[in-house]
Amino acid sequence: MHKQKHGARATLGKWVAGALVLAASATGAHAQKTLYVGMNGGDMERAFTQHVFPAFEKANNVKIVVVPGTSTDILAKAQAYKDNPQMHVMFLDDGVMARAISMGLCQQLTDDPGLKDLYPSAVMKDRMAAGIDIGMTGLGYNTRIFKEKGWAPPTSWTDLADPKYKGKVVFQSAAGSTFGLHAFLMFNRIEGGDDKNTEPGFKKWPTSIGPNVLEYIPNSAKLAEMIQSGEAAIFPLTPTAIARLKKRDIPVEYAQPKEGSVILMVGECVIARNTEPELSQKLAHYLLSPEAQAAALEYGGHFPSNRKVQATAQNEAVLKQFQGYMDNAKILDWDVVNATRPAFNARWNRTVER
Repeated sequence: MHKQKHGARATLGKWVAGALVLAASATGAHAQKTLYVGMNGGDMERAFTQHVFPAFEKANNVKIVVVPGTSTDILAKAQAYKDNPQMHVMFLDDGVMARAISMGLCQQLTDDPGLKDLYPSAVMKDRMAAGIDIGMTGLGYNTRIFKEKGWAPPTSWTDLADPKYKGKVVFQSAAGSTFGLHAFLMFNRIEGGDDKNTEPGFKKWPTSIGPNVLEYIPNSAKLAEMIQSGEAAIFPLTPTAIARLKKRDIPVEYAQPKEGSVILMVGECVIARNTEPELSQKLAHYLLSPEAQAAALEYGGHFPSNRKVQATAQNEAVLKQFQGYMDNAKILDWDVVNATRPAFNARWNRTVER
C-alpha cells in the first residue's frame, strides 16, 4: 500500500514536472514576438531571410516574416490597413517611399549616432525613412555591338541622341519605369529644365533621342533578349542590373554618365501606429548598420548606404567602383516629381509613346 502511494506520488511528480516544462515552453513560445516586413520577394527576400535577419532574430528573440510584393503592392497593403497595421517595417523604392511619407504611413526614425555614417542622400526628409540599398541609373551598352562597330563606351546622357545609334536605343517607358523616368529627367536637366519644369526635355526629344529609339518597353524584363539578339545597343540601366545580366553571360557593361547617374534607392520606414514600435525601430537601425549591410552586399549584391561597410576581398573592387559612382550621383525631388506625375505621364503617353 505504502509502495503504491509512493508510486502514485512519483507519477504525479513527473506529471507536474512535465506540465511545468510545457508551461515554460509555452511561455517561451509566447514570448517570441513576430515582426512583419513588407519587401520585394525573390532574390532580395532570400538574401535578407537567410543572411541579414537571423542575427537580429537571435539577439532579440524575434521571428521576422516577409510580406513579399513590389513597392506599389506593399504601399497598397500599408494604406489598406493604415489604422490597424499588419506590417511593422516596409522597404519601398524611393519614389514610392516619398508617397508613403506624404500619406502619413511612416513613423520618424529615432535619432541614432549611426545615421551619421550614411550617405547624406540616404536619409529621407525629417528622418521619416532611410536608404538600405543604394543603386543608380546610368547607361548600359551592348559590348558585342560596340566592339563590332569600333565604338568607344558612352560617356554622357546626350549620347542617347547620337545619330550613329539610330534604331539601336531601347528606352523604358518614363510613364511606368523608374529607369526611363530617371534618364528622361537627366536629359531634361541637360536641356535646361528641372524636376518641375520638363518642357525643355519634351521639346527637344523629337529631334534628339526620339528618332534613335527602336522601342519603348514597359520595364526591363525584355532587355536581356534584345541585347542578345543585337536589337539593343544602348539603354538606361543600373550597375546592379548589369552585374546580374553579366552573370548570365549577356554581353553588357555599365557606363557612368559624366553629368552623373541618378540615385535609385530602396528605403525602409517604420510603419506608423504599428503594434511593436520599439522593436521595429530597433530592427530599422540594425538594417542600417555596417554588419547588416555587409551581409546584404555579400549575399545579395545590395550596395550599402552606410559608408563604414567593409567588403570581403571578393566584393572590394565592386564596392570601390560604386563609391566612385556616388561622387556625382544626383537625387530627384520626389515630392515635385510625384505631384506632377499624372500630368507628366499623360503628356509622355500622348507625345512620346503614341
